[in-house]
Formats: sequence, structure tokens, C-alpha cells
Amino acid sequence: MRREIPLFITSVVGLIFIVRFFIPHEPFFSLENVSASWIQVIKAFAIWLGILNLLKVSLDKIYKKEKGWGYAGIIIVSFLAISIAGFFFPLWENRPAGDSYIEHARKFQYPGTSFDWFYTYVYAPLSSTMFATLAFFIASASFRAFRARSFQATLLLLAGFVVMLGSVPVGNVLFGWLPQGWQISDVADWVRNVPQVAGQRAIQIGIALGIISTSLRLILGIERSHLGGEA
Repeated sequence: MRREIPLFITSVVGLIFIVRFFIPHEPFFSLENVSASWIQVIKAFAIWLGILNLLKVSLDKIYKKEKGWGYAGIIIVSFLAISIAGFFFPLWENRPAGDSYIEHARKFQYPGTSFDWFYTYVYAPLSSTMFATLAFFIASASFRAFRARSFQATLLLLAGFVVMLGSVPVGNVLFGWLPQGWQISDVADWVRNVPQVAGQRAIQIGIALGIISTSLRLILGIERSHLGGEA
């Protein structure tokens, strides 16, 4: 029953959403709203479950002095700091006379709050630093990918060269002798708007087919890996 009940609920909810899409009338409309509300409740529990699991794993790592236990300590301290700022500081931070404590606590993300301070001056700079570091890894990966070892790699190399050169002013300066409409920036725009868009659409179609296939497997009970069993 531990597997049958989740499979049954998954199938029923999935069928409700499918039928509601093709028959937008009662009682499917109400059933979809009820299902969507339950999904939100389950999401909230899943978030807390994830938080508790993260704290448990981090505390275990600190207790056992495993490799990288200092980072686990930073995770716990950061979690407690942002949680306290979000949950408790709004209770007494610049509360207007007409607002109750609950109404004021809901404004924890407003500019000027402690939560906003953490987001603006701690989270955002750290995120920028991480993405700036990723730029070096992307450059390294691009260098390896752009080696002209085959026709496809050569084509990718030429397309990347044209797009990068056409995106900066020096490109048109170097190739300014080309006729109007054939400037390097025009060619770069054509690469972005025609072959690149076609490739993106092919990838999006593939992703959509994959989502449909996986959804049908879940609804029909064929895919069971999320229950801890075999796929």
C-alpha cells in the first residue's frame, strides 16, 4: 500500500489536470483548484522537509569533523541569520500604527527591512561573485569546444567568432569595407535570429516531448523511481 496509494493519487490528479485542460467546465474546474491547493500545501511541507534534512546533514558533518565541515557551519549560521531576519525582525521594525503584527510581518521583503539588507548586501554580491567565477569555467569550456576537429566543430567555431565579433563595435570597424546589409553585426544578427532560434526551438520541442513522456509514465504508474523503487 505504500506504493499503490501514492501511485493512485498521482494518476487521479494527473488525469484531473489533463481532462480540465480539454474540458474547462465543472466539476473539473473545482477539482483542479482543490488539487492545486493541495499541491501548494505539499510544496510547503517539502520545503520544511528539505530545510530539516539540510540542517541534519550539516550538523552531522560538523559533529563527525568530516572534510569541509566549516562550510556546513557557514550554512547553518547563514540559515539562522536570514530566518531570524525574516521571521522576527519585522515584528518590531518600523511598524506603522495601523498595521497589526501579522500584517507587518508579511512585509519582511520590503525595502529597508533586515531581510532586504541581507538580500541586497550579502546574497546578491555573493551570487555575483559566483557567476563571475563561472565565467572563467565557461571560457575554458568554450576553448575546448571551439577546437576545429571536425566540420561541425569548425562551423561552431565560425559561428561563435562571428557572433562575438559582431556584438562589439570593433567588429564593424574591422569589417567596415563590407557592403551595407553584409556587415559583421548583420551577419551576427542573422546567426542569432535564424540558425540559433531554429536550434532553440528544436531543443524546446525535445524538452516538451520529454515532459509529456515522463508525465504519462508517472500517471500510468510506469515511472516509480520517485517512490524509491525501480524505474
